[in-house]
Amino acid sequence: MKGLFWILALFGLAVAVALGAQMNDGYVLFVVPPWRLEVSLNLLLLALFLAFIAFYVLLRAVLVTLGLPARVQAYRARRLREKSGQIFQDAVRQLFEGRFGQALKRASGAWEAGIAPELSALIAARAAQRLGEPERQEVWLARAKAADSRNEAAALMLEAEMMVEARRFDDALVALGRLQGKQGRHIAALRLELRARQGIGDSNGILKLVRQLAKRDALPPEAVREIRTKAHLANIAMRRDDERALIDYLRALPADERGERIFLAAAGALTEQGAELEAQKLIESALEREVSEDTRDALVGLYGQLAGADPMSRIARAEGWLLARPQDGGLLLALGRMCLRQRLWGKAQSYLEASLSVDPTQAAHLELARLFDQLERPDEANRHYRASVGPAGDR
Repeated sequence: MKGLFWILALFGLAVAVALGAQMNDGYVLFVVPPWRLEVSLNLLLLALFLAFIAFYVLLRAVLVTLGLPARVQAYRARRLREKSGQIFQDAVRQLFEGRFGQALKRASGAWEAGIAPELSALIAARAAQRLGEPERQEVWLARAKAADSRNEAAALMLEAEMMVEARRFDDALVALGRLQGKQGRHIAALRLELRARQGIGDSNGILKLVRQLAKRDALPPEAVREIRTKAHLANIAMRRDDERALIDYLRALPADERGERIFLAAAGALTEQGAELEAQKLIESALEREVSEDTRDALVGLYGQLAGADPMSRIARAEGWLLARPQDGGLLLALGRMCLRQRLWGKAQSYLEASLSVDPTQAAHLELARLFDQLERPDEANRHYRASVGPAGDR
C-alpha cells in the first residue's frame, strides 16, 4: 500500500513538472564578452538538477572509497566474533561430550578472542582438571577469577567442586568459605560442603548441613536418615571412652534422629562404660518402639547382660515383654541370665530350658551348664558344655 502511494505521488509530480514546463516561456542569458549564450529556463533547471545528481553520486563514491578500509576491518571483526562464538559453542559441546582435549583447545581460542572470557576460562579449567593437568587448571581458574568479578562466585564453586573430586577436602572448604562471604550458601553449595565434610569426617558439621538441607527438601528422606545415622554413629564412637560426654550427647540427641542402629551402638557403648542405668533406660525406650527382629534380639541380649542396680525391676520389665512375645528365644535367654545372676535357680533353669526349646543356641547351653555347676549337678552341666560346642549358632 505504501509503495502504491509513492508511485502515484511520483506520477503526479511528473505531470505537474510537465505542465509547468509547458507554461514557462522564460530564458536565461549568459554574457561573457565577446560571447553571449541564451538558454531556456527549463533546460537550465534540468541541467542543474542533473548536475546535482552527478555531484551527489560522485561524493558518495568518494566517501565509500575512503571508508572501505574501515568497513573491511569491521567485516573482519564481525566474522572473527562469529567464528569465535562458534568456537565457544564448540568448547561447551565438546566438554559435555567428554572430549576434554578439544574442549580445552577451543576454550583457549575463545578466551584469546575475548568471547565470554570468564566462562571460556572456566570451561578450560574444567577440561584441564579432567585431563589431569593441575598446573593448567590453576592457571585457568586464576584467569576466570580475574576476568570479571561478577563471575568469581562461579569460579569458586567450580574450584570447590574440583577440589572435592580431587579429595582435597580442606581446600574445597576454603573455597566454599570464600563463596559464603560473597553470596551466602545456596543448595548446591551446601551439598558440595556436605561432601567435603564427609571427606574429612566432620560429623558435627555433617549433622548441621544435613539438617539445613532436610529443611529445604534438598535431599531424599532416605539419604537424610542414612547420613545422619552415620554421623551419630561416628560421634558415639568418638565418645566411647568418655562416659560423661557420651551420656550428654545421647541426652541431647533429638528423638526423631534416634534410629535402630543408633540405639544399638549407644547401648553397647554405655554398657562398656559401665553406665548401666543409662543403658537400661535407653534399651527399654528402644524396645517400646517398632524395631527389626535383629535389633530387638541384640538389645534384649544387652539387657540381659546388665548387672547394675535394681535388677529385679529389669526382670519384671522383661517378664512383661514376655507376655507379648512368649516364643522369643532371645528374651527367654536374657531372663535366664538375669535370674541366674540373682541366684533364682528355678526361674533361671525354666527360662533357659524354654529358650533352648525355642532356639537351641550355644549361649543357652553355656548358661545352663553354669547353672548346673552352681547346683553341683556335674553330669547335666557336662552335657550342656558338650552341646555348647556343637554347630548351633551363638547369641
